[in-house]
Amino acid sequence: MDARAAGGDWLVRIEDVDRAREVRGAADDILHTLERFGLQWDGPVLYQSTRSEAYAEALSRLAAAGLSYPCSCSRTELAADGSEGRYPGTCRDGPRREDVPLAVRFRTAGCGLVTVADRLQGELTQAVEAVVGDFVLRRRDGFWSYQLAVVVDDAFQGITDVVRGLDLLDNTPRQRLLQAALGVPSPRTLHLPLLVEAGGDKLSKSRRALPVAPDLAPAALTEVLALLQHKPPPGLQQAPVGEQLAWASTAWNPSLLHGVRVITQTA
Repeated sequence: MDARAAGGDWLVRIEDVDRAREVRGAADDILHTLERFGLQWDGPVLYQSTRSEAYAEALSRLAAAGLSYPCSCSRTELAADGSEGRYPGTCRDGPRREDVPLAVRFRTAGCGLVTVADRLQGELTQAVEAVVGDFVLRRRDGFWSYQLAVVVDDAFQGITDVVRGLDLLDNTPRQRLLQAALGVPSPRTLHLPLLVEAGGDKLSKSRRALPVAPDLAPAALTEVLALLQHKPPPGLQQAPVGEQLAWASTAWNPSLLHGVRVITQTA
C-alpha cells in the first residue's frame, strides 16, 4: 500500500542466504500466497542465494578499508564470556584461534552514535559499539549475514523505502553504518507494529500462525486492513482482494498507526 500510494514499485526479495535452514518449496509457497492476496510485485524476484559474488565484493571493500576482521569466537564461547548479546571485541586484534572456521565482523570502534529517523516510530539513537559491538558480516559456517546482504541488495535494487516490522528497528543503525562504509544511500524506513498473542509473543512465530486458505483471502485481508487502522467501508469488506487493495492504496495513511506498537490478537 505504501509503495502503491507513492506511485512506486513494490519489489519482492527472497532472503534465502541461510541455505541450511531453507525449507524446500517455501519460496514458491510465499509467492503463491502473495498472488492469492492480490499482492502483485513489480519486476523480477531477487533471490539472495544468487548474490554471493556481490556480497563477497562488498566484504573485500570493507576489509581493504580496515573495517572488518576475522573472528574465531563461537556462540558458546561468547555465552561463557557473559557478553549478554554484545560482542566484546575478543578477536579485534586477531582471531583467538586459527584452527577453526572464522567469521568476519564489522569494526564499530569509534563509530559514535547513529540516529535513525523512522517515518512512524520517530528517532532512534543507538551507540552500536556499546549496544551490539562488532557485528557479523559473514558467519563461521560461510553464510552471509542479514545485515550485509540486505544493505548490498537495497543498493543494487535502488530501494528508496523499507516497510517492515518493529522488531527490526534496532537493526537499522547497523545497516546505516554499513551503508556509510560502502558509500551507498540509506533508504527511508517505516517500522510497523507487531501482531502479537496475548502473552506478547509474535504471532508469526507462533504455532497458531497457520496458512490462510485461498477462499478465505478476502476475509483475511479485511481483517488485516482493520488491524492496520484502515478498515474498508461496508461495501468493500470481504470484497475481492483486488478491490480491497485498490481502495487501501488510495486510502493509505501511515500516520493512523502513530502510537500503536503492538496489536494483540486473541482469537
